[in-house]
Amino acid sequence: MKKRLLSLISMLAIVCTMLFGQGLTAAAAEEGGVMIDGSYLTMEESSEGSIMSNPLLRGQHLMDGNSGISKAGRGRIYAYGSTTANHDVDYIAVIVYVDRYNEKTGNWGQVATWTVEDQNTSYVSAGKTVAVPRGYYYRVRCEHFAGNKADKPYDTNVSYTNGIKVD
Repeated sequence: MKKRLLSLISMLAIVCTMLFGQGLTAAAAEEGGVMIDGSYLTMEESSEGSIMSNPLLRGQHLMDGNSGISKAGRGRIYAYGSTTANHDVDYIAVIVYVDRYNEKTGNWGQVATWTVEDQNTSYVSAGKTVAVPRGYYYRVRCEHFAGNKADKPYDTNVSYTNGIKVD
């Protein structure tokens, strides 16, 4: 029951971020936030990223891809990714990566990953609560795939969130 409540709260945070996420990125840019490999380092509670920003990169089958991250308690984050196709496809998948920022090297390093894939459908999603060491910035990066066997290679794209600091 406790996990369900935590998951529900995390999902609500991600939905709110999806609705108001454009303002957060703009605010980080206006405040002169540091950008590392496409992600601003922020003190926000959550962040959401989408591939919708460039409709030309969606492809014939791939319609949308989202990634999300939110704080889920002390030393915990909720990481999420989803892929949506224009129609039912032979293959659809999302690979979710959790990255941690290393201040010494100035790079993001992968700390967790998982994949969800399906067939003959138009949507997949994957969300998980991950325990992480406190005091670092974390982001979620997703790879999105959708397509039919006859149209290989599959449409692919990536989405990523801004980094949030977990204290």
